[in-house]
Amino acid sequence: MMNTIIFVLYLVINAVNPAVSSVQDALTEEMEIQRQLNPIKTIHTKYGDIVDCMDMNKQLVFHHPLLKNHKLQIAEMAVSSKFGPYYGVRGINSIYNPKVSKDQMSLSHLWIQNDGNAKISLGWQVSPGLYGDDRTHLYASWTNDNYYKTGCYNYQCPGFVQIHRRIYLGAPFIHSSSYGGQIYDFIIAINQDPLTKNWWINVKNYDIGYFPAKLFSNMNLATKVGWGGRTLTPQGSLSPPMGSGHFPDLNYAHASFFREISFRNTSKRNSGPEHYQVEEYIDKPTCFGFRFYGDVRESLHHFLQFGGPGGNCGP
Repeated sequence: MMNTIIFVLYLVINAVNPAVSSVQDALTEEMEIQRQLNPIKTIHTKYGDIVDCMDMNKQLVFHHPLLKNHKLQIAEMAVSSKFGPYYGVRGINSIYNPKVSKDQMSLSHLWIQNDGNAKISLGWQVSPGLYGDDRTHLYASWTNDNYYKTGCYNYQCPGFVQIHRRIYLGAPFIHSSSYGGQIYDFIIAINQDPLTKNWWINVKNYDIGYFPAKLFSNMNLATKVGWGGRTLTPQGSLSPPMGSGHFPDLNYAHASFFREISFRNTSKRNSGPEHYQVEEYIDKPTCFGFRFYGDVRESLHHFLQFGGPGGNCGP
């Protein structure tokens, strides 16, 4: 579903910049890898995108403005910390293109976190303010302190080490699903390397890169993993749609979904969650819904749906 061209992330550490120096030690070992690559500074994709691989001292600040003075709404679930620790999370995610304004965001993701502060997310998002268009894009984000001083989306700050030569964070999806019509989905996963403790990002069964373990002060393991959707909108405004814009109804061609979801804990096996293991988070049920169905049938396995039309969701 995504046809992208060669992408190589070019990183230059500048110790004078305080934002860069805060993670410089964490990326020192990755610098040698990057020096061995043939750097490309600007890429013109066939979709009209221009991907700039910038020096770190020229990149945007850690705490993206989209996260300030906005209200966040969620419809997702997590596997309880009682059944951890966790070393991986996986799912097949339907792709949609919800309509949002330039200062809004709507996304679908899976994630891992430790004690609520260190977190890695992976999925798709629509964010005109971030990408300059209304298309659906592949994204990942990270933080070590709940986005207080560290973390960002994609390549906006140092952190993610790109390895794959075709699939890159921020790439637009060619196709998106339609309600009751053609459904497009893709496999995503976050897995920890047991030796290096780095967290690998996997898209369409390809490892495209990783977040170095040294970025995080407390992510040698995850205490929770989860799946679902979120929206972001300015205070006092109507919330945008989430997913397909429709509530869950068990019809996979209607609401946004994750199928074949699984996690990996100390058993070292990929296991689908059971109802007694999960915690659901739905802060505005009049605007968005969430339903976890368990193991429903062969084509879906452990299956969940989420989303809704948004609208007047309150303060």
